[in-house]
Amino acid sequence: MAWDTEGTRRKLREAALAEFADRGLDGTTVGSIAARAGVNKERLYSYFGDKKALWDLVLATELERLASAVALTGVGLTDIGEFAGATYDYHAAHPELGRLLQWEGLQGGPPADAVGRTAHYREKVDRFAAAQRAGRLDRGLDPAHLIFALIAMAAWWQTVPQLAEMITGADPEDLQERAQRRQFVVEAARRLASPPREQLHP
Repeated sequence: MAWDTEGTRRKLREAALAEFADRGLDGTTVGSIAARAGVNKERLYSYFGDKKALWDLVLATELERLASAVALTGVGLTDIGEFAGATYDYHAAHPELGRLLQWEGLQGGPPADAVGRTAHYREKVDRFAAAQRAGRLDRGLDPAHLIFALIAMAAWWQTVPQLAEMITGADPEDLQERAQRRQFVVEAARRLASPPREQLHP
């Protein structure tokens, strides 16, 4: 019987995502990934090289999925709000991504796919800066800081759900509460980026 190579790769990637989200790179072993996948760990070495290479692949893949799901179609205030709302939605549906990013920050060392990720975000910074020059966004805000703030505001609810619950007193699984949080993120993003009156009417 032919070996299902792609199926085995998929099982290993899915198991690695779960293990890395729970324990980070340093706390995860090749054996724990293989055991969760139900695959001999020698397959992991032959398919992915080593644990660090698999970590880089998993994180880069998850970030590619985020980028595909959360498109910045324009840079008007409505676009900014929808970008923040879509970012919130994605992190709510994929809380493991926030945990991966936290682990990446804690463990130090070079980030996964640093060149590609930097280019992705710098393109957004350039678009925000152009919108500021055109008077569509607040020119008094650093465009890079603005993008970081929007992403943090949208993602942090899932990254530290215990803090959100303590502050709001609401169960993070409550669908009405989730909708209210999303509405807040969208409106706050629009207000944050909105040009002050003196920029609109110099």
